Amino acid sequence: MGAAAFATPFAASAAEGGLVLVPEPTLLLTLIAFFVVLIFPVNALVFRPLLRVLDERDERITGTRAKAAKLEGNAAELLARYESQVEETKEESERARRSLLEEVRAEAQRETAAARSEAETRIEQARRDVAASLDGARDTLRSQSQDLAREAAAQVLGRTV
Repeated sequence: MGAAAFATPFAASAAEGGLVLVPEPTLLLTLIAFFVVLIFPVNALVFRPLLRVLDERDERITGTRAKAAKLEGNAAELLARYESQVEETKEESERARRSLLEEVRAEAQRETAAARSEAETRIEQARRDVAASLDGARDTLRSQSQDLAREAAAQVLGRTV
């Protein structure tokens, strides 16, 4: 019966006494006076500290957002600088690579030209040596062939020629 007893008096009260739209004037004045008296302490003890905390929170959020925006700007600037330096380094290394490649090609051409010149000199010397050896061999063969021809003629004829 405990829960039903609490529920029924309200329904009975509203049903028996009718709906009260305007409370008693003394009760109304007491409530208004109590409300006015409590406004200042509740404002000082609850609302102002609560609003101050909310304002501080908003300021911290705004400050944090400003810091985040500033850090984002700094990060973007650093990233742009980094990308620029990477690009400059790539270009510089490409220039150095091309320069080195040109130097290597020039050195290879110089070495090839020097080797070709040396080879031509050696070939020319070898040709001269072969020509000199050939002339010497011809002279030797001529003298030997004349000697052999004399000996052969001497044997055939039986006398010295």
